[in-house]
Amino acid sequence: MSGTPKYQMTVSLNVLRHLGLGLYSNVAAVLSEAVANSWDADAECVQIFIDASAGRVVIEDDGHGMTVDDANDKYLHVGYERRQDAPFTPRFSRAVMGRKGIGKLSLFSIARTVRVESVADGQRHGFVMDAEDIEQKIRDGGEGRYEPLPVPNAEIDLASGTRITLTNMKRQLQWTGRALRRRLARRFSIIGQEYQFAITLDGQPITATDREYQDKVQYIWTFGDLGHRVASTASNLDRHEERSGQLEGYPGWVIDGWIGTASMAGQLKDAETSESINKLVVLVRGKLAQEDILEEFGEGGLYTKYVLGEIHADFLDLDDAEDIATTSRQKLIEEDPRYQALKNKLREELKHVQSRWTKLRRSQGTAQAVVYPEIQEWFTELDPDQKVAARRLFGRINELPIEGESNRRQLVVSSVLAFESLKLRNMLHRLDEISTENLDVLQQVFIQLDDLEASAYYQIAKKRLLIIRKLTGLVNEDAKERAMQEHLYKHLWLLDPSWERATHTEHMERSLTTALAEVCDELTETQRRARVDVKYSTTGNKHVIIELKRARKRISSTALNEQVSKYYTAAEKILTAAGRTNEPVEIVVVVGRRLSDWDETPDSEKRFREMLAASRARVVMYDELINNALEAYQDYVDRAEEAGRVYRLVQRISQEDVEALSPRPETDESSL
Repeated sequence: MSGTPKYQMTVSLNVLRHLGLGLYSNVAAVLSEAVANSWDADAECVQIFIDASAGRVVIEDDGHGMTVDDANDKYLHVGYERRQDAPFTPRFSRAVMGRKGIGKLSLFSIARTVRVESVADGQRHGFVMDAEDIEQKIRDGGEGRYEPLPVPNAEIDLASGTRITLTNMKRQLQWTGRALRRRLARRFSIIGQEYQFAITLDGQPITATDREYQDKVQYIWTFGDLGHRVASTASNLDRHEERSGQLEGYPGWVIDGWIGTASMAGQLKDAETSESINKLVVLVRGKLAQEDILEEFGEGGLYTKYVLGEIHADFLDLDDAEDIATTSRQKLIEEDPRYQALKNKLREELKHVQSRWTKLRRSQGTAQAVVYPEIQEWFTELDPDQKVAARRLFGRINELPIEGESNRRQLVVSSVLAFESLKLRNMLHRLDEISTENLDVLQQVFIQLDDLEASAYYQIAKKRLLIIRKLTGLVNEDAKERAMQEHLYKHLWLLDPSWERATHTEHMERSLTTALAEVCDELTETQRRARVDVKYSTTGNKHVIIELKRARKRISSTALNEQVSKYYTAAEKILTAAGRTNEPVEIVVVVGRRLSDWDETPDSEKRFREMLAASRARVVMYDELINNALEAYQDYVDRAEEAGRVYRLVQRISQEDVEALSPRPETDESSL
């Protein structure tokens, strides 16, 4: 057939935009493509230099380089299939990583200008590719051809190999040296002397230790030599189990590598970059092929929070089979039978890991808990059946993703208290069995009950001391007044340790407020100025009216008695209307200074206090209130020698040191 063909397929330069100009997501992925090209060029060393301030990245290797024909026919030939010409490198017989011939386009993901210089057969040459020029060519409807700008030979000082320089960066280079080293190290397994391949970043070699796996792995399951090598370098390894890498039903298909679990889930997240290594990566021919296959399984077990690992599966990239990699070269085609076979194998292995991890963590839970001497002492006092239950409890704790030693310690303490509570509940039903012959059972129940109550109240006392300690450090009267307003109405135990729970009945408080407003109208101007505030609360069956007087004001007992008598009358009126006439009322007045008539005679204070008591009232000075509360609660905390074993355990192992609760000479008043 002669003449113009009826049909023609044409390729637009626009395909470059889809294949490389915006394809890759991060710097490490882009640099990995350049490093892979150096591996395929039989290089022994790849040097990467990053000048963030100048916006320049240089990748230079000592490989066999390219001639001008090589550059045109291979490097600049988008879609060149290297493996059809030579699946192995000529010098080291390496299995070639490159396949589709589009990896070099990834450089445009981070840079607008790519300069390539190379030396081969003693000849230097180079060229510059510019993304803006390519984009313009696309806009002009360019079909199939782009001509890079040649670099004059005189400008090339390269002795051997190939140098790629990236400039006009599309994004700011923010990677820290450590972070980029770690990412590059994790993307290749062919780094090291045994592979005759080295990568340096800004002059410093990247090694296997830069992957930062070795100090995180607690348990490891390995497949083949690569996995065993990782296990041999793990510094905190507790268990190592070798597994078969053979895929059942697929002769010749094997995996190498390892699956590990960390001792703490928090170890898998980098504090500097927040990057997580809670992943199971897949590598093919020594290069990262999928960043995380673990997410494909949708596992919900706690153990997955601890998993990390590397799986090498070279059967995914066979020369005589279809390319299984996606265009981005960062994932694999999920529908491919090879990928499905790999997933089935890994699903089986992860189920095994889950079973073994659960048993190991549970079996080591007790050992983790009894590192605290107090827990060891408590555990040894349990009977055999109780120890079995305690081991189960500690095993469960050891499965939880707890971060930080203090958090683990607190959880252990709380669990011991819960254990004691459950143990007590199991004993309560035995009260029906008590007779004159076994009264010791009843005594044992109450001993444990007292012990648990003491433990709980100890925690309460510590918190209260923290509040009192702040109040104790205040020396300014106005600051005391403000602090009292903030704390006293919320914490009636400052007035009386027996007032544990104060409640506020909105209807009663509103009614009493109205009555008190009427009383306040009857007060003198001096009396009104002396008041800070009046509040109403109930605690138990008692109705409490609390009034704070200004710290700097002085008032007489006579005037105060007249005032509180009116408060009492108002309260009785409201309670009578509510049908609650038999419920007691107490009025507490907190003052900053002694009453003005207390020092008239030696017995004036006593006489006036008795007068106020007749009106169901009492007076407490700010300092007196604080000191009394401090003495009561500090004395309780200090009597550790009288405590039971659970009380002592909580006291010793609690995160807050008891000594820190002692009064301090200096307190920041602004913190109130």
